[in-house]
Amino acid sequence: MEKQTKSKTRKIAAWVIIGLVGVLVIMSATMKLTHAEELVTNFTKWGLIDNLTFIGIGELIFIILFIIPRTSSLGFLLLTAHFGGAIATHLQHEESFIMPAIILTVIWIGNYLRNPEMLASFTKK
Repeated sequence: MEKQTKSKTRKIAAWVIIGLVGVLVIMSATMKLTHAEELVTNFTKWGLIDNLTFIGIGELIFIILFIIPRTSSLGFLLLTAHFGGAIATHLQHEESFIMPAIILTVIWIGNYLRNPEMLASFTKK
């Protein structure tokens, strides 16, 4: 009975975390698609202004894939690559990379809670 409770609690925690990340990424994508002033300034500075809409569409596709359980592994992979690129961009321009790193960490935690087998190879003896 205790194992079943832990499993249910883990699933609820996973969906809460995935839902929060989903809201954050959808908001980010919406800001890119509407060309929010702050993003236009940053993307111009980074030399990526021509890709703003493309990146916003990508974010929407990636988060939708991540939220849907059947395609979550592909969405997880794409989101990991996307936020890795965001971290690299911030580092390249000597800016704080804390926010994309936090979001990426939360994505990993949510995915692990939903799919603990993701890291099973680390626990094999």
